[in-house]
Amino acid sequence: MLWCALVLPDLALQVFTRGRSEAAPLAILGPRPQLRVVAADSTAMACGVEPGMGRASALALAPGLHLRERAPALERAALIDIATWAGRFTSSISLDPPDTLLLEVQPSLRLFGGLTPLCTRIGDTLGELGFVGQLAVAPTPLAARWLARCAPGSQIDTHAGLASALDPLPLAVLADGAEPATPASLDLLTGIGARVLADVRRLPRSGLARRHARAVTAQLDRAYARIPDPRPWFVPPERYVARLPLPAPTDQVDTLLFGVRRLLAGLSGWLDARQAGLERFTLVLEYERHYQGHEGYEEPHEIVLGALSQDMARCQLLAREHLTRNPLPAPVDALRLEADNPNPLTPPRTDLFDGDDGQQGDPGLLLATLRARLGHDAVRCLAPHPDHRPERAWRWIDPSPTSNAAPTGPLDLPSSPRPLWLLATPRPIARPAAESLLTGPERIEAGWWDGPAATINRDYFVARSHDDCLVWIFQERQPPHGWFIHGYFN
Repeated sequence: MLWCALVLPDLALQVFTRGRSEAAPLAILGPRPQLRVVAADSTAMACGVEPGMGRASALALAPGLHLRERAPALERAALIDIATWAGRFTSSISLDPPDTLLLEVQPSLRLFGGLTPLCTRIGDTLGELGFVGQLAVAPTPLAARWLARCAPGSQIDTHAGLASALDPLPLAVLADGAEPATPASLDLLTGIGARVLADVRRLPRSGLARRHARAVTAQLDRAYARIPDPRPWFVPPERYVARLPLPAPTDQVDTLLFGVRRLLAGLSGWLDARQAGLERFTLVLEYERHYQGHEGYEEPHEIVLGALSQDMARCQLLAREHLTRNPLPAPVDALRLEADNPNPLTPPRTDLFDGDDGQQGDPGLLLATLRARLGHDAVRCLAPHPDHRPERAWRWIDPSPTSNAAPTGPLDLPSSPRPLWLLATPRPIARPAAESLLTGPERIEAGWWDGPAATINRDYFVARSHDDCLVWIFQERQPPHGWFIHGYFN
């Protein structure tokens, strides 16, 4: 097996910085009541803010500093999001909290062209999520984790090179892992002059056992592949849900779209792992606290893609249309993206002699864009309906290709002409001259099954009006036998 460890040492900071596009200084505070700085970005550190500093001291150095309390739940959720995204590279993934992801990449090497191209691809695309990590590869998961933390970029693909890569690592790595060495054990090793792992390996194992340092030997045995190190596999969720808290509430659409792009990068990985696409997803805006007089107010936007797709550029375009349609009622505090029901994508069919260079229109995207800009109910289609009454011989239908509102079989259309422009309500007219009647009468008597108000009994004619237009007129067969104009021919 070959393990790739992805370590995010600044995860506590990055869960907040990934959602911002500006470089305002930001620092993360530890738990109450001390509220000391545990992490700071480069802008804050340039102002003199450092880990361990108190809240008041940090604000004194940088009055414009944004402070956020550390959120372990967000860090755990971010690690799960990254694991879900990493499914595009391998299906064998293991979480190694609090800040490490382990990928078993041996079966993926041929697909991505080798170990170096795969690691480069992982590191480059991780930035699309808004995270920066350190990578290393080794035959054991613990060795990969230690190398990613202390010697990022290492690629040890055989057991023969494992010892020479691990021996120079400092003793501090023994405290990094699922079963870390205790501080007392590390103090013991430091006290007898050990500085690196090679020094510990030369010590008698029996002496370490008598001094209650069994965890040290267990860590070394797992890292150096002397004993197995089984890991639980991560199972990606069937429904994709990702949340992105913003460093500060904002009503700027460009800032929100920057965060949407981060969320869509994770959605892309989730879809790639399934070789699937979506027809729609939901973008939820979580507004600032106490908006509308209560906490937790949110506004969902269902974004219909118009076709089964995993094109994130298409998703972002339609998200922009939704966000710019109406002004935001309040600053947005967080974004959430939800998607389910992914469907397998069929490979695109291409013509060997395709003469249009693949430049084909996308009616589904046009439809989705119009609906996002104008509203879902503002874009509809007309379809014939089997009814003799002209007013009821058509229906509004959903123009989506998957809609089942359209008739499934051919209709028996009338043999007599019908106008393209039908008036919503017939307009009364004077009795026309006999020479103006061109064709007719066509008698339509129908609707009795819907009640007296829906019943019609008319004689229709095609006539020429005084301005030489062709019109569709009728005479009521019931008293007082009035004449009406019902439509215009093109």
